[in-house]
Amino acid sequence: MNKKLLLLGDEAIAQGAIDAGLSGVYAYPGTPSTEITEYIQANPVASTRGIHSKWCTNEKTAMEAALGMSYVGKRALVCMKHVGMNVAADAFVNAAMSGVNGGLVVVAADDPSMHSSQNEQDSRFYGKFALVPIIEPSNQQEAYDFIQLAFDLSEKYKIPVLFRMVTRLAHSRAVVTTRDTREENPLSYPTNPGQWVLMPLVAKVRYKALIADQEKFMEESEGLSINKFFDGKDKSLGIIACGIAYNYLMEHFKDGIDYPVLKVSQYPLPKKQIMKMRRECDALLVIEDGQPFAEEMIRGLLDDGIKVYGKLSGDLPRTGELTPDNIMGALGIAPAQAYEACGLVVSRPPALCMGCGHRDMYAALNEVLREYKDAKVFSDIGCYTLGYLSPFHAIHSVIDMGASITMAKGAADAGQHPSVAVIGDSTFTHSGITGLLDAVNANANITIIISDNLTTGMTGGQDSAGTGRLEQICIGIGVEPSHVRVAIPLPKNMEEMKTIIREEINYKGVSVIIPRRECIQTARRHAKKQ
Repeated sequence: MNKKLLLLGDEAIAQGAIDAGLSGVYAYPGTPSTEITEYIQANPVASTRGIHSKWCTNEKTAMEAALGMSYVGKRALVCMKHVGMNVAADAFVNAAMSGVNGGLVVVAADDPSMHSSQNEQDSRFYGKFALVPIIEPSNQQEAYDFIQLAFDLSEKYKIPVLFRMVTRLAHSRAVVTTRDTREENPLSYPTNPGQWVLMPLVAKVRYKALIADQEKFMEESEGLSINKFFDGKDKSLGIIACGIAYNYLMEHFKDGIDYPVLKVSQYPLPKKQIMKMRRECDALLVIEDGQPFAEEMIRGLLDDGIKVYGKLSGDLPRTGELTPDNIMGALGIAPAQAYEACGLVVSRPPALCMGCGHRDMYAALNEVLREYKDAKVFSDIGCYTLGYLSPFHAIHSVIDMGASITMAKGAADAGQHPSVAVIGDSTFTHSGITGLLDAVNANANITIIISDNLTTGMTGGQDSAGTGRLEQICIGIGVEPSHVRVAIPLPKNMEEMKTIIREEINYKGVSVIIPRRECIQTARRHAKKQ
């Protein structure tokens, strides 16, 4: 029976996947994708059905586990933020070569304007690179409807499908009409299991098949099942609107628009409809949130002198989120009057929570490092990244998940001392373990601080893969047991912490310090439950 639910875009994806017969979701928490998995974890139907929804150690393990579920015929969903695609890329690209069995959909949630990210990369390039279909909804209802279509498309062509979201859609709510929940797929096995063994002999055959399938993917896109062409009487301009950009455009034209509009929700780009606009329109405007992905391809396709407006022409901003006002400016329409800031609200940058264990860790570390000349601290992705800001100013680099340990090792290889790495417990199990193994094998002269708050704090307190096992992991990798030190980061323990840090910096080799205290936010939630 159809129901109406008020859902975030992320939640609409989750509900749509459940209703599409999902058997498992695989993810590592990352804004703006986290709520997809959390919704499935809390959903009573998912619980009754036993849909797998435990967090994975990182995005690569998530992609690989989902591929295993697909191999035995079940439908699997993989969720990550855009930079997670970099971690999952090896498995993702090769999954296009092996193909899938049960439907496999990869949700990549992009973050234009970098609300909580270190870059603005556009995941559509990954779909094009892997030669797989891409689907991009423009609103929450489409997020629900299209995720089910994505599973169907995946099973029809035995190919993974990339499902692209952006922050504004993922984290805004709308009423969504749902449908009945279909049954899960039964266990079944690939009809050609040999294609999953990507030795060169097999891969060469599979690659030719994947290339041949591109024509079928184009036919799907040009069939206008979810791509839509709306004709208009004013042919001075044709508008190509991708994903959420269509929603922004139509905010200003609720009673209809005079220009022809091609609404793009599925890739590859529908060449037939684009050529139709080229023949009929004097110029084209390409609007899309993210990088000029579609615009670059359209310029290449129409290399015959027609004017193409968009990000590359400077008519739309190259950085930051697309907005309805951006689009009005590109159309030569004055945006709605905006009110000037009154000056009463002062900007407040993010800061570590009062009572956070990372604070006491940084306070001790800063005091000790004042005793050394040119000490360098290589940090990582997590709450503790805020140690760069006032009042600590404690770290010198943040690049990607796991880079703290390997950068500290590289600096030590060059003669840097002290060379300190700061990493969180969840980030350590995500991408730091291999760097620690490199450091142990080289007997690098570095001090690693795994600031353990017993959770994945930055994204809201999800389970951390290594909780309760960090010491065993480090010792098992080869760190000397006497140089795996644990402390409780509290003001009353400041002298003890400083002594430990000082001793391990002076030790010539790999040492690990684990300041351990539960995240203040999760501690409060646990106290309320009790």
